[in-house]
Amino acid sequence: MQITIKTPGEQDKMRAAGRLAASVLDMIEPFVRPGVSTEELDQRCYDFIVNDLKSVPANLNYRGFPKTICTSVNHVVCHGIPGEKHLKSGDIVNIDVTVIRDGFHGDTSRMYFAGKPAVLASR
Repeated sequence: MQITIKTPGEQDKMRAAGRLAASVLDMIEPFVRPGVSTEELDQRCYDFIVNDLKSVPANLNYRGFPKTICTSVNHVVCHGIPGEKHLKSGDIVNIDVTVIRDGFHGDTSRMYFAGKPAVLASR
């Protein structure tokens, strides 16, 4: 793999893609709560990325991955696939999102608590 030095304009596009990915995680935070399905979280993120951000959800169909975000709940280490699982109070969920804008990827993730976390989980 060849490493290329990005121009200042390309670096700005990289920063913009990263900010957009972070904005998805900010947007979804109030919806991570007990009772919500990981599929619902995925759909909200898809709608926000495509309709509001006018960007491309990079995970969707990447090497066969069927969803917009990864939702790793509790013991799932990474790349959990959203589905009909409903979050319970105390669940820990990591949401991983990648947004493509102007040919550049913004990739980030964040951990959330659904409801009140267990004492050991909040340390």
